[in-house]
Amino acid sequence: MAKKSRSGGGTPATVALEKAGAAFTLHAYEHDPGSELSYGLEAAAAMGTSPDRVFKTLVAEVDGALTVAVVPVSTSLDLKALAAAVGGKRAAMADPAAAERSTGYVRGGISPLGQRRPLPTVVDVSAAAFATVFVSAGRRGLEVELAPAVLTALTSATSSPISRA
Repeated sequence: MAKKSRSGGGTPATVALEKAGAAFTLHAYEHDPGSELSYGLEAAAAMGTSPDRVFKTLVAEVDGALTVAVVPVSTSLDLKALAAAVGGKRAAMADPAAAERSTGYVRGGISPLGQRRPLPTVVDVSAAAFATVFVSAGRRGLEVELAPAVLTALTSATSSPISRA
């Protein structure tokens, strides 16, 4: 059963999780717009968890098609590996405005869940090493903790080694 925090949620991501009857926990923290940390590293520090368990959602373009990559915030996306994972040849980071339009979320708050238009999604294989992982719940300062298998199922994702140190 879904667990709610007192901070609320109400994002398309949390609505999708609730509709699916998925088990998850919301974690809210105060986002600092002046932080020198990336959004993901800021989230890990604020929640007191390892950056290896906090995953960022990146939107890339693979052979002209938008594709979602979910990788630990402690790593970088390997664009060649992402292209190979979806049977493509070339990958590049998507234009931020195109990513926001397609997903319905703002940069720094893009969730792999509840996107406006579901995109092909690849979750880094490292997620399977944890009982639960954290991903954006659809806005800056709100993370959702869930099992990697739930994340993969609800996003129809494949799992592949797409990150690098």
